[in-house]
Amino acid sequence: MPKTVMVVDDEERIVSLVQSYLEQEGFRVVPAYDGREALFLARQEKPDLIILDIMMPEMDGYEFMRTHRKERETPVILLTAKIEEDDKVIGLELGADDYVTKPFSPRELAARVRAVLRRAGKTLPTAGVLHVGGITLDRDSHIVRINDAPVDLTPSEFDLLAALMSAPGRAFPRLELLDQIQGVAYEGYERTVDTHIMNLRSKIEADPHQPQLIQTVYGVGYRFAAQ
Repeated sequence: MPKTVMVVDDEERIVSLVQSYLEQEGFRVVPAYDGREALFLARQEKPDLIILDIMMPEMDGYEFMRTHRKERETPVILLTAKIEEDDKVIGLELGADDYVTKPFSPRELAARVRAVLRRAGKTLPTAGVLHVGGITLDRDSHIVRINDAPVDLTPSEFDLLAALMSAPGRAFPRLELLDQIQGVAYEGYERTVDTHIMNLRSKIEADPHQPQLIQTVYGVGYRFAAQ
């Protein structure tokens, strides 16, 4: 049974990004957009871990932790743009298990989720293996094979391919793909995805100039061919 992670942030794009990445990693994700909603959902869903923004409307992250800690000892990773040492100390004194500052990498955040859950003694989900169009991608071992032959990919190329293969036939906007591989810090540089796609095609396509697997969706971005 997948572990449940609650993601609490008043920025919908951040919640969507983290939810998408963690679900690809095998977690069940419960989104919330303010502290009061999160408190209600935490009582209903009893998540295994909470990713919590500090600065939120209705009830901020500190107040949420003070209230929630009276009811459950759920591991918490604070996610915030605030970097002052006092804020970090307050969060840790309230019982936070880790602290990630914005901007952040989804890969790093997922690694911290796994580390915190591991320390808490919780069995982790297997990230899973994807098989599409003769390509096998193993998230656990970080290995990609084409017809059983290994393919050498950079971390960004691997994350990009994993995102595309997770939903064959779906058109991914460039900005969403950029979020998947680099995080929210890089808005405005979405055309760099084109470079990653070009390099990825050179490694997995029979003819990179006439790609059959990674298709361009003009005016949108890219999709992995549905098989």
